[in-house]
Amino acid sequence: MYQTFSLQEKIRQITIMLIPILITQLGMFAMVFFNTIMSGRYNASDLAGVAIGSSIWNPVFTGLSGILMAVSPIAAQRFGEKKNKEVSSIVKNGMLLGFIIAFAVILLGSFLLDPLLESMNLPETVEETARGYLVGLSFGIIPLFVFNVLRSFIYALGKTRVVMVILFCSLPINFFLNYVLIFGYWGFPELGGAGGGYATSFTYWFILVITAFIIKTKEPFSGYNIFSGLKDFSWDKCKEILKIGVPMGLSIFFETSMFAVVTILISKFNVTTIAAYQSALNIVSFLYMIPISISMAQTVLVGYEVGAGRYRDAKSYSWLGIYLAVLIALFTGLLVVLFRYEVAGFYSADRAVIALTAHFLIYALFFQISDAIQATAQAALRGYKDVNISFIITLVAYWLICLPAGYVLAHHTSLGATGYWLGLTFGLLAAGTCLSMRLIFIQKRKFINEEIREAG
Repeated sequence: MYQTFSLQEKIRQITIMLIPILITQLGMFAMVFFNTIMSGRYNASDLAGVAIGSSIWNPVFTGLSGILMAVSPIAAQRFGEKKNKEVSSIVKNGMLLGFIIAFAVILLGSFLLDPLLESMNLPETVEETARGYLVGLSFGIIPLFVFNVLRSFIYALGKTRVVMVILFCSLPINFFLNYVLIFGYWGFPELGGAGGGYATSFTYWFILVITAFIIKTKEPFSGYNIFSGLKDFSWDKCKEILKIGVPMGLSIFFETSMFAVVTILISKFNVTTIAAYQSALNIVSFLYMIPISISMAQTVLVGYEVGAGRYRDAKSYSWLGIYLAVLIALFTGLLVVLFRYEVAGFYSADRAVIALTAHFLIYALFFQISDAIQATAQAALRGYKDVNISFIITLVAYWLICLPAGYVLAHHTSLGATGYWLGLTFGLLAAGTCLSMRLIFIQKRKFINEEIREAG
C-alpha cells in the first residue's frame, strides 16, 4: 500500500486490492461447490448429509473466523504508523489465538456433535454422512484458522494477489482429492460425501504450508519474522485482538445464523417454495461476494490511513467503498431482474420453481443494495476499530427487525414467503442506515480531535 493524493489513485489502489480478494473468495466458493456437486453425483443421501454438515459448520466457522479477522485492521493501523515490530507481535498472537480457538472447537465438537445430530432425527444414512463430513473437516480446523490469521497479515500489507495465487494453486488439489475420496478411485478409500470433508482438510494443510513458506522466505513478509521466537507472545495483545474480534465475530455469526433461521422457517412452506427460496438465496449469496470483497479491501485501507493519521484519506476510502458496492449491487441486481427467468433456469427445470425463483429475484435487487450498504459501512468502521456499537446495531437489525418483520409479513399477510425477503431487506437497510450514521459520527470526531491536536 502507498499514500494516495487523488480520487483516481484511490480508485486504482482499492481496485488493485479488490480484484485478487474477489477471485480468492470465488476460489473458496469453488471448494464448497466441488463438495456439493460431487456428493450429489455420488447419491442423494450423501448430498443431504453434506448440506446438513455445512449448515452446522458454517455459522461456527464464520463467527470464529470473524474474531481472527481483527488482525487485519489492527495490523493495518500499525503498518500505517510504521510500527513493524507491533505488526509482528499482533500476527504472532493472532496465530496463538487461532490455535486456542481451533483446539476448543475440536474439543467441544467431540462432545456435542453426536447429541446434536441425534436430536435432528435424520435418516440414518444422512446422519452418518453428516458426521463423517464434519469429522473430516475437523482435521483442517487448525490450519484453516491459522491461515486466516496469515491471510489477514498479507492483506494488511496490501499484497492481496499472493493469497489469490495460493488459492488457485490449491483448487486442482481440492478437486482431485474430492474426486478420489468421494468415489474411491485409484486405490483411495470410498468415503462418499464424508470424503469431501477430508479433501477440504488436506487442502487447508497445503494452503497453510505454502502460505507459511512464502511469508518465511519472500519480501516484504520475511522482514517481519513472525515465525521467530516466542518472546512476543503477550496476553495483552491477545486481549486487543479479542476486544475488536469478538464483536466482529458475533456480528458475522448473528448474520449467518439469521439466514439459517429463515431457511428453517421457510421449510414450513411447500417444496416448490423451499426450492425457489434456496435457489434465489444461492444467487444473492454468490453476488454478495462482491461487496464482501470490497469490504475486506476497505477495512485494510481505512485502517492504514487511520494509523498514518490521514483521516481525510480514511474518510475518502470509507465512502468510496460504499459507493462502489452500491453501484455494483445496482448493476448486478438489474441484470438479475432482467434475466431472472434465465438465471432461475440454471437451478431447476421445474416451471413452478423457476417462476417463483424469478419472483423472489425481483425483491433480491433491493436486498442486494441494502446488504451492500451495511457490509461496507461496517467494514469502514472496522478500519477505525469501532466495533462495539456496530455489533449492537447489527444485532438489533438482524434479530429484532429482519426476523420479526419477515415472520409477520410471511404469516399474517397475503405475501407468503415473499414476506421474508421484505423483512430481510428492511432489516439490512436499517443496519446500513444506522451504520452509515455511526460512520459519519466517528469521522467527525476524528476531524475534531485532529484540529484540537493541530491547534495545541
